[in-house]
Amino acid sequence: MTQRVELATVMDRLAIDAVITGYAVAVDDADWTAYQALFAPDGRADYRSAGGIEGPAGEVAGWLAETMLLFPVRQHLIVNRRLHLEDLNGYTGDSAELQADYVNPMRLDGGTGDGAAGSTAPNFVSGGRYAFSLLRTADGWRLRAVVVHEKWRRPEGALGGV
Repeated sequence: MTQRVELATVMDRLAIDAVITGYAVAVDDADWTAYQALFAPDGRADYRSAGGIEGPAGEVAGWLAETMLLFPVRQHLIVNRRLHLEDLNGYTGDSAELQADYVNPMRLDGGTGDGAAGSTAPNFVSGGRYAFSLLRTADGWRLRAVVVHEKWRRPEGALGGV
């Protein structure tokens, strides 16, 4: 690989990392416009393993906007990112696959609209793995598909009250 190709690969990795971080921030901040902007025009999301829906990103954003009203306090921590960039004879291609683990503490709305429900502990914490498919577009890297694979969920009160 030449230095130019290596630099392009590093730049692609950084741009993809920014998309994944943007995804977590958009969901946690309930910024559904930003959420939809992260997807390619035909992008889809699948939250069925966590009790949600599957469909076009715009439809899923609407479902998330409604569902996340129940959880005004939430934080997605997306870690252990394993990225595979398409390889075209030593050059980075226009698609990528990324797997990443997540931990997601969420707090139910206590009726006050501010997330307070008598405690600062989350009502539950879930974890699993995301499968992200990405596509290089004229506007940069965008999500083609997001699939959530929830592996576990711990309700409030388990393991010492959390």
